[in-house]
Amino acid sequence: MNVTPYDLSVWILPLVFAITFHEAAHGFVAHRLGDDTAHKLGRVSFNPIRHIDPFGTLIMPAILLMSHAPFLFGYAKPVP
Repeated sequence: MNVTPYDLSVWILPLVFAITFHEAAHGFVAHRLGDDTAHKLGRVSFNPIRHIDPFGTLIMPAILLMSHAPFLFGYAKPVP
């Protein structure tokens, strides 16, 4: 697979930003509503590394891409 700068700027970076923002928002809302579990675990963060699940974010999408699957699926670590 050949990743061009176009692919990086149009697909990968926005996807990483969206996943990170989505998971951080879960933790932020939970904290605002009184559940500080995610905050204590450091999951209310815009650092994408905190939200990467090795299998769901990296391995499974890579396998689907390499096998030319008709769909792409992946997930981040769920925020408690």
